[in-house]
This record gives sequence, C-alpha cells and structure tokens, in this order.
Amino acid sequence: MNDTLFHLAFPTHDVAAAKRFYVDGLGCTLGRESSHAVMFGLAGHQLVAHLTTEPLPPQQGIYPHHFGLVFLSKDSWQQFLEQAQAKRLPFYQQPRVRFPGTRIEHHTFFLEDPSFNLLEFKHYTHESAIFGERDYREVGDSL
Repeated sequence: MNDTLFHLAFPTHDVAAAKRFYVDGLGCTLGRESSHAVMFGLAGHQLVAHLTTEPLPPQQGIYPHHFGLVFLSKDSWQQFLEQAQAKRLPFYQQPRVRFPGTRIEHHTFFLEDPSFNLLEFKHYTHESAIFGERDYREVGDSL
C-alpha cells in the first residue's frame, strides 16, 4: 500500500484556532477550507478538522484517543520538539522516555490543540518497536 495516504477527521470548536495551531504552530500545509471544516497536510497525510457545535470536554488522560507522528530519527523528533517549544504550543505531557531500557523504549511528548484533541510525537530507540517486538505485552501505559 505504498500509494496510499492516511486520512483522519476530528472535531474542532473553532476553525480559525485550528488553523493557527496546525499551520502556524505545527507547520502543516493548509488545504481546502469552508466555514465548517479545514483540511491540513501533516507529514504528507490528510487531516480534516470539522466544526462541531457540541462542547468538546477535555479528555482525562491520553486515552482513549490521540493521534500524531512517529519520527524515524531522533534528530527529527528533537527538532520538532524544539519547534513546538519555541512556538509555545500547549504541552499536555512534557517530553519523557517511556519503557526505558527495553526494546520498546521511546521518547514522547503530547500537545493539546485548541479543541482539546491530543497529539503525540514520538521516536522509538529501536525501529523494530514501531510494528514489532510482539514479545512485549505493553501497549501504552496502564490505566
């Protein structure tokens, strides 16, 4: 499936605020937009923020949903982290190392967009952990 892109639609309470966060903050490309939706390009993938009139409550913790990017190089992850810090984007969780000293060790941080959507940005020490290392039973943190 090398000729495919990932698509994700998510709610926003404010299209203009979403544009500021995703374009000005994260550096996404801006696609089509209307009064009720806006399209972004994130690392070559399509995100669409759809306006909702329902209040969006903040999520309690990083589960059940979040989305983001997996960086294949630690340097790229670090540069993105520094960009987020320089632009003073709202961190939901500060940078940290999860599962240190294991084959599934990864560096991660979470941002929160203006509509309380959580985004994770991570880099695995061992690339095999992205889809492999099935002997490890850990997927995320314990609830």
